[in-house]
Amino acid sequence: MYDPAQLRTFLTVAQTLSFTGAARRLGLRQSTVSQHVRRLEDATGRALFSRDTHSVELTEDGEAMLGFARRILQVHEQAAAFFTGARLRGRLRFGASEDFVLTRLPEILEGFRYEHPEVDLELTVELSGTLHEQLAAGRLDLVLAKRRPEDPRGEPVWRDRLVWIGAERLRLDPDRPVPLIVYPPPGITRALALAALERQGRPWRVACTSGSLNGLIAAARAGLGVMAHSRGLIPPGLVRVPDRAGLPELGGVDFVLVHGRRHDTPHHAADALATAILTSGDRLHRRGVGQGTTY
Repeated sequence: MYDPAQLRTFLTVAQTLSFTGAARRLGLRQSTVSQHVRRLEDATGRALFSRDTHSVELTEDGEAMLGFARRILQVHEQAAAFFTGARLRGRLRFGASEDFVLTRLPEILEGFRYEHPEVDLELTVELSGTLHEQLAAGRLDLVLAKRRPEDPRGEPVWRDRLVWIGAERLRLDPDRPVPLIVYPPPGITRALALAALERQGRPWRVACTSGSLNGLIAAARAGLGVMAHSRGLIPPGLVRVPDRAGLPELGGVDFVLVHGRRHDTPHHAADALATAILTSGDRLHRRGVGQGTTY
């Protein structure tokens, strides 16, 4: 009833919320993307997207289709692998940034391990800047991380805004330097936060440094200062700093997948994991069971 190609296109549009972006990612013409979505809507008898000249949003039926589409494609790929005998093997060295510690990434990795049990998945969780360095040094095969604004590499998973967050009770004194909670270098959010404050001419001081996201969260919950963080991944117990605090805008940040360049890399396994992440990208905005809600 549902064409896998149309389902993949639907998931890509749902993730990018852009027909143009989906076409670019899939290597299709925009008219083909529109045709796939239209045919899928005809098959379901429901509108899956509400769209105008400025925006694309999932409808309630579109939200429901997300889960169905993933499960249909998963079973389709399992059946294809079973009957073709094309089982992936080898060791895949995957690096994910600290940003994803509290998200549903573990569920995506669990699904990948279930589908490809003969792939040895080696996971490294680090700062985005460190992961990019390890990838360049040939120590990782695939990286999911933020990228620096000037870096064109990587396949976009999603784009988000950086915002200032802290404890709800925190009050900033406009006459004193901004107390910062930051990753150590080469943290990307650290660099963006310091650059924004420097442009504004706002004095600052480092109140806490930690290479662990949990360490930063603990410091922020204790009211030690403010931290720059992805708007879609704000940890439980922390809130956005109100505009009246006068902190500078931080701009956007891209979360991307970057493949390694080693010729002996199990690239088919890396491609399979990249596809799993790209088709489930919206789940990375949501937290795992028992980990609170996203503000």
